[in-house]
Amino acid sequence: MDIHLKRLRSRFEISQEEEKVIRALPDGEQEVGPDRTIIRANQPQRDSRILLSGVTGRHKGLRNGTRQITELNLAGDPIDLHSFTLKWLDHDIVSFTHCRLAMVPHERLWAMTNDYPRLALIYWFGTNLDASIHREWELSLGRRQAPGRMAHLFCELHERLGIVGLTDADGFAFPLNQNELGECLGLTAVHVNRTLRQLRDRGLCDVRDQRFVIHDLPGLQALAEFDPRYLFLGPHPL
Repeated sequence: MDIHLKRLRSRFEISQEEEKVIRALPDGEQEVGPDRTIIRANQPQRDSRILLSGVTGRHKGLRNGTRQITELNLAGDPIDLHSFTLKWLDHDIVSFTHCRLAMVPHERLWAMTNDYPRLALIYWFGTNLDASIHREWELSLGRRQAPGRMAHLFCELHERLGIVGLTDADGFAFPLNQNELGECLGLTAVHVNRTLRQLRDRGLCDVRDQRFVIHDLPGLQALAEFDPRYLFLGPHPL
């Protein structure tokens, strides 16, 4: 749970007592390979999961097999806290890499909510943050042109991975293929390839060997009109 606590502490003070409570939440772990459905829509859930390593995504699909990825979950993220109150999800959660997940029974979340209301608010913040990210992705899908849309996603991932130390001086691991990237951005694989080439030709970034390489971060942020305030980074009053 170290990376989960690191993600929480990027925004909140967590006391030693609260850390003990958080570390006691899981009841075992689950490991899944890449390209697996971890949670299926409309299936009853008794546990929520915290992603300890890997990358997962939320998606909704149509009967013709096409799908839209609506958010990427990164190491340290709870991926389905919503099921604690909803009891099932309206979307699937799939793995893009080998993933390790901590299984948190809902009865333990209920006990934490009753006994540690500040922690309940901190986890509620997490579901509100998901909603904020969804709104920004909706803006991208509806209004940003393909280069800005792609640049915005890369800027977001750079911020979210950076707070848990998963970036370095020139980029970060990026395991999605062009089809999966297109499903995040509402673009075909051909359009993804063309857009990546545009960003590379402008000297902003590149994707190669499952790695995102930054050449000009300020230029990438300017193209995306990236404003990180929707990620609510930094110390939080809770």
